[in-house]
Amino acid sequence: MSFKLQFADGQAFTQPLGKIVCVGRNYAEHAKELNNPVPSAPLLFIKPATSAVELGKPLRVNSGHGEPVHFETELALLIGEPLSHVSPEQAERAVAGIGLGLDLTLRELQSQLKEKGHPWEVAKGFDGACPLSPFVALEAIPDWPALSFTLSINGTLRQHGVVSEMLFPIPQLLAEMSRHFTLLPGDVVLTGTPAGVGVLEPDSELAFTLGDGQTSHLKVTTRVTE
Repeated sequence: MSFKLQFADGQAFTQPLGKIVCVGRNYAEHAKELNNPVPSAPLLFIKPATSAVELGKPLRVNSGHGEPVHFETELALLIGEPLSHVSPEQAERAVAGIGLGLDLTLRELQSQLKEKGHPWEVAKGFDGACPLSPFVALEAIPDWPALSFTLSINGTLRQHGVVSEMLFPIPQLLAEMSRHFTLLPGDVVLTGTPAGVGVLEPDSELAFTLGDGQTSHLKVTTRVTE
């Protein structure tokens, strides 16, 4: 069954899910924790629509590859208008909603493929590799650059991302993406993960929040299963 895009109030988005465009190392501390250099330009890759699943449902850690699945919590953007070679200002106006996503990763496989100079999509784009939350309509978030998001596992804070700490601000990031491939309504953009990534352990409870310090715009909880 294909993934359905929807808003937090239950309203469905008018277009089906397209591609999921991701950026690597958009937080300096995350690059450092994996001993990766801090990039001077966005590192872009794509997950297929078939990797998307509902974030609120149980997450399976059995990838079929016989290795641990790592979590990376990210701010997710729902694109509402076509974007191709646009300015940052034009790109910002095309965002229809903001939510949360997990960039699930087979870290060992990814490292092996990178060492050989091979593409590593199979470590990022497998079925279930992109749990997505519902989206909060942009008009409900008047100061969305001030947003922060968190992941707690079994009651312990593991990740805390602040939009203002991104290496490449969202308008700039979207404009750069649009130079390389057109973004269409229904595409989703994952904007990078802060420090604190790790292995998903079975029987863990994950709690996600999206807020701006005053308002909690979104809360999602789920459990990890085999």
